[in-house]
Amino acid sequence: MRSAAVAIARRWAGPASLALAALLGSCASLAPRAPLKLTILHTNDHHGRFWTNADGEYGMAARKTLIDRIRAEVAASGGQTLLLDGGDVNTGVPESDLQDAEPDFKGMNLLGYDASAVGNHEFDKPPAVLAKQRTWVNYPLLAANIYKDGQRMFQPYAVFERGGYKIAVMGLTTDDTQKMVLPANIAGIEFRKPADEAAKLLPELRGQADMVIAATHMGHYPDGNRGVNAPGDVEMARQVRGLDLIVGGHSQNPVCMAAENQRNEAYVPGQACAPDRQNGTWIVQAHEWGKYCWTC
Repeated sequence: MRSAAVAIARRWAGPASLALAALLGSCASLAPRAPLKLTILHTNDHHGRFWTNADGEYGMAARKTLIDRIRAEVAASGGQTLLLDGGDVNTGVPESDLQDAEPDFKGMNLLGYDASAVGNHEFDKPPAVLAKQRTWVNYPLLAANIYKDGQRMFQPYAVFERGGYKIAVMGLTTDDTQKMVLPANIAGIEFRKPADEAAKLLPELRGQADMVIAATHMGHYPDGNRGVNAPGDVEMARQVRGLDLIVGGHSQNPVCMAAENQRNEAYVPGQACAPDRQNGTWIVQAHEWGKYCWTC
């Protein structure tokens, strides 16, 4: 898991420094930037698992211990970190459901999440519950393709600065949401095609950031074989060129590739994990429930 992460981090540092060297050749007054060593920590499909289960698994306390340790290791080596989630905080176990996921959202604050995609399960309860949950978080819930009464319902993206570089994170939610939740919960809400919204936003984000990441809740379907599902991360990467990384969720798989366009369905934690790559875009997903907090 960590070895795959290092490969992605180096890919980012190398091209950035080469592009900068070319720029300095024509404008010697600009001060060079050191290559960015960036580690992305990511989770997805939390589904209410805020505390340890009867078998001593999962839980946000354990996740925080791991995240804090990785952050310290990265900082000690001169690197930067960003913590993202691929959505679906809601709906999983009674302890969370009966509290409208308050422990989960507030726990994510304590873990220091930088941003999260909006998942389809964020619409499982009436709009008043979602409105309340949005007041609990101190990080942005991102969704560029969800509109209410013709206006974007959520912040479409956020831009973070790390090591002198700007990193844009765009949120996208599966358009299958409209057929997965109670109609009363999404009255007046439109789920537009994620790839279309990404294509519209990408030129704007490329104009203000050095790196563009999509935090998505769309699903990973190997080679785009999605069956009855709406298009997922693979299809979007093939349609929208220019994304550096997709941090996904929804299909609840560890995205570890056995070969080109073939996911390793027999992946066992501890094995090396090679992320998917489509059209120049890396695609990652960290299974579900906080089983893994992956780094890339």
